[in-house]
Amino acid sequence: MPAYHDPDSESKYAPFTARAVAVIRSIPRGKVATYALVATLSGSPLAARQVVRILHTLSRAEKLPWHRVINSRGAIALHKGAGFEEQKKLLKAEGVKVGPAGQVRLDKHGWKPRLDAAP
Repeated sequence: MPAYHDPDSESKYAPFTARAVAVIRSIPRGKVATYALVATLSGSPLAARQVVRILHTLSRAEKLPWHRVINSRGAIALHKGAGFEEQKKLLKAEGVKVGPAGQVRLDKHGWKPRLDAAP
């Protein structure tokens, strides 16, 4: 069982979705995680696209810190005019330095969770 397990969410969502929601909620303020890291911590390393779907469909309803999830190249994946500016603004408000093209230094702002700790 992955360290990021939220039993309260299981009755509401499929197990992977419940785990992904718990992982996303665990990303600390001022840090970012990649879609692939969220998928891995949720128990399915190849499910980065599923994480994108979860963020797209559940961010508002679950009040997820969606802006803290970026692509594995260390950049905002949203297009300009389709959420890019909002994500950049939210990250900057948390002290994350974001370049003009949406680049974030993962070595500085990347979340490195302890894999043996629950959120």
